[in-house]
Amino acid sequence: MKPKIGIIFLIFLLYYSIITSQEKMEYNKLTTEEERVILHKGTERAFTGKYTNYKSDGTYTCKQCNAPLYVSSDKFDSQCGWPSFDDEIEGAVKRVADADGRRTEILCANCGGHLGHVFIGEEFTDKNTRHCVNSISLNFVPIDTSSESKMEKAIFAGGCFWGMEYHFEKVDGVKSVVSGYIGGKTENPTYEEVCNTNSGHAEAIEVTYDASKVSYETLAKLFFEIHDPTQLNYQGPDVGEQYRSEIFYFDDAQKEIAEKLIKILMEKGYDVVTGLTKATTFYKAEDYHQDYYKKTSGNPYCHIYTKRF
Repeated sequence: MKPKIGIIFLIFLLYYSIITSQEKMEYNKLTTEEERVILHKGTERAFTGKYTNYKSDGTYTCKQCNAPLYVSSDKFDSQCGWPSFDDEIEGAVKRVADADGRRTEILCANCGGHLGHVFIGEEFTDKNTRHCVNSISLNFVPIDTSSESKMEKAIFAGGCFWGMEYHFEKVDGVKSVVSGYIGGKTENPTYEEVCNTNSGHAEAIEVTYDASKVSYETLAKLFFEIHDPTQLNYQGPDVGEQYRSEIFYFDDAQKEIAEKLIKILMEKGYDVVTGLTKATTFYKAEDYHQDYYKKTSGNPYCHIYTKRF
């Protein structure tokens, strides 16, 4: 009886494999023109695609299988006639040698659908990469505005923004942390200008967070506990006005919370020098500063958590 059971089991596995494969192959139905581009590696005519000059915030997905491919923040205007992105969602895009032997083709990593080509070294952006994608290979999913209304921003300066960013990115409810410059007189400052000239800017982070999951007070407490608010114009080995301790508040509610926390710290004996300033223009820092410790697999050298509340 055992051999028969084995054969039946093998037949079951084969049947299950066939059914599963069929389910995986059930992609979106394509038009004739979509098939020409996505399945047969064609190219749509330049400047005719729906998403060439598209500006909305959201995610670009594969037309054939709906897999997320690109986010709108990585899209830029290259004037090439097709949507251009300088980065992809990690693991979403596969690169292969093109049949012409000169270019690199990009495919949806999930279904193998043709997207376009990728070019390196053109210096359009700091990432020096251009994914040239056919609009017809894409769908677009806008950001859910119903949940976006809960999103709020906070700006903190407390020494090198690398360490600040490192700690805030770990907070549940924080959507994004951007390193940048604020508080000075120079427009669109560079890192060199902030470090070597009298720009007046501080290295800071702009935190976007879901107020239904984490409060501004929780974030402000973390700010005071990952840097030393008693140090004037320096933080650890980093010395200079750009490393000052300062909170840039957006409204009176944020200001009142910051004032309350400073008062608590003063009463505990901390000689707090943290400044409170109405938020002005926040300038995003260069790409190599963003997610610095993730890129380098390092740890902050002057932002060590110390419980103070």
